[in-house]
Amino acid sequence: MTETLVRKPIEDTALGPLDADGRLLNPVLKAPTAKPGRVGFRGELALRFAAKLADEARPPELTCDQVMAVAQVGEAHLPFFAGYLLSFEHLKDVAEVLGDSLSAGGKYFLFCNNIDLSKKYQVPYRGALFYVLPIDESTVYNELLDLLYLEKGELKKKDTAGKLDAVADAALKYDVTFDTITYAEGLSLMGPVRNPNENRPV
Repeated sequence: MTETLVRKPIEDTALGPLDADGRLLNPVLKAPTAKPGRVGFRGELALRFAAKLADEARPPELTCDQVMAVAQVGEAHLPFFAGYLLSFEHLKDVAEVLGDSLSAGGKYFLFCNNIDLSKKYQVPYRGALFYVLPIDESTVYNELLDLLYLEKGELKKKDTAGKLDAVADAALKYDVTFDTITYAEGLSLMGPVRNPNENRPV
């Protein structure tokens, strides 16, 4: 008896190659949302894998944490992506891992622990424009709610997928501009990287 392989919706989206590479880790959500054709992901994105020893599975050397992303079935580009980075320098790793799924029209938000708390930037990289924002003792979700003027109370009754839909829909309409700097300028402006084991946001 032949077994029919059922394709998962995520395979036909820009998240598919990341999933196939084993980069979508610790998902709180990795499933279709209520929006037709939309697949959502909340979890961690593996940026650099550790060298494998025999069959031992080792945690990645570098991750982008608290990731929120959506993708449309049949579309090659990610319309929305957000995540937490300990250091601004890892924007390069995020851009390289996301690769061809980035587009000029996408909305990409990176909350970095080592940029000035009073600053917000836009950083062009690999044909996409990243919003680079500070974060301190908060979460990507809460920071996005503030940035996008979403009421936490109104989202409380929604499930995880519903919350992600609301954030993604608001993010796709976001058109505020900040100072544009190059990646190299960002490297010169960023502060020291703090110990990731000390008061790390979860």
